[in-house]
Parts: sequence; C-alpha cells; structure tokens
Amino acid sequence: MVPLIGITLSFDQESRFCLSRYYTDAVIKAGGVPILIPHLLESRQLEKVMHQVDGLILSGGGDMDPSFFGEEPHVGLGEIDPDRDQSELELVRLSLALKKPLLAICRGCQVLNVALGGDLYQDLHSQKELLIKHQQEAPRSYPTHSIQVDEKSLLARILGKTTLRVNSFHHQAVRNPGKNLVSSAKALDGVIEAIESTEDSFVLGVQWHPECMVETDPFAKKLFLALVEACMKKSYA
Repeated sequence: MVPLIGITLSFDQESRFCLSRYYTDAVIKAGGVPILIPHLLESRQLEKVMHQVDGLILSGGGDMDPSFFGEEPHVGLGEIDPDRDQSELELVRLSLALKKPLLAICRGCQVLNVALGGDLYQDLHSQKELLIKHQQEAPRSYPTHSIQVDEKSLLARILGKTTLRVNSFHHQAVRNPGKNLVSSAKALDGVIEAIESTEDSFVLGVQWHPECMVETDPFAKKLFLALVEACMKKSYA
C-alpha cells in the first residue's frame, strides 16, 4: 500500500498556486504519493479531499491573519492570504476529526497551533528579546542553529536524538501552544521549534524546513519516513 499524502499550496500575486518541489520529492523518497491541495473554501470539498488522502502536510508560506487568533495586525506583520488561512484551518480540524497523520511545516506549524486555539508571535524580532537569527542567509539545505528536543516527545522518538541543528526561515512562531498541544523542541533562545499533540498518535509541527534537508540530513528524512509509516499503520488499523 502506497499512502496518498495531501500537501497544501501557496498562492502568488500572479494568481498561480505554488509549491516547492522539495515537498513532493521528500514524500516520494519516503514512499508516499503527493496529492496537491489548492485553497478550497467549502467544507464539503475539503471533507471529500481528507477522506481520500491518508495523511496531510501543511506547507510553508506567508504570514497568518492575526484575526484568526484574536489580535490586530502588528506593524511587523507580512503579507497574508486569508483564503489560505481559512482553508488550512478547516483542513486541520478535519484531519484531527478523521485521525489522519499530520506533519505541519513552518507556517503549517503555526496554522496547526492557531487551529487549536493557540497564538503566535506576529513578528519575533520586535516581540521577543535576545533572539538568535531565525531568518538565515545561507543555502536552504544548511542548518544554521541548534534546537533542544524533549526526550519524552514523539519528535525525539522519530529522530532518535535530543539535539539537532536545523535551517530557519521564519519571523513568526508559536507563542502559546493550543489545546492538547505541547512544545516538543525549542531553540536556545526559547523560541518554540516544534509542537505535537498529546492526544493523537501523529500530529507534529516543526518550525524549520526538513523537506529542504532530505538529501543532506538523515534526520530530516526520518520525519517523512515516519509520516508515511504512520499513514500505513492508520490504513491497516
């Protein structure tokens, strides 16, 4: 059985849906088949999609509209796409209701958190002090800072270690984890780098971009292998 992995898309100013090939290549190399999901605003459409796929990846992208977590826009807020926010928030709710494995990457980690009632730093650099650099100026495959992983977490079990170096391309981040979510990794400045569910067997959000590191970092590949394995176990359960 080859699991179907849904992956959400970005939308650019030229009215095109977009996705880096890193995502699809990572899923294929892990043994899954990527299925690309555009913004769908009707619940019945999204529900049909989620019944067809075996798991879900929330991909990276722009900022979230802070109205979805009850805040006014901060001066440091970047470009938002409310349609994407609405579609992905509903996908998270459906995925959790259907008990589908979910891997949320960078922006996706933030969407997962907001879907469960958490909030975000709209702009780390102006809202949190004593930061390390979280928007690297280096190749996308190159890890630029360290994280500490909770030894009792799902993430630690997947990686087989509790310290890791990761790449970093974000100015927003999880501030307070949502319902049934816990922080499972932090950078050395205290910024949350991963969250996971306390109730579901595979609901994991990471703030870095492991899809860009699959060719050079075996621990990045382990995340996608674990997602595919979780999808296969779910299908045979």
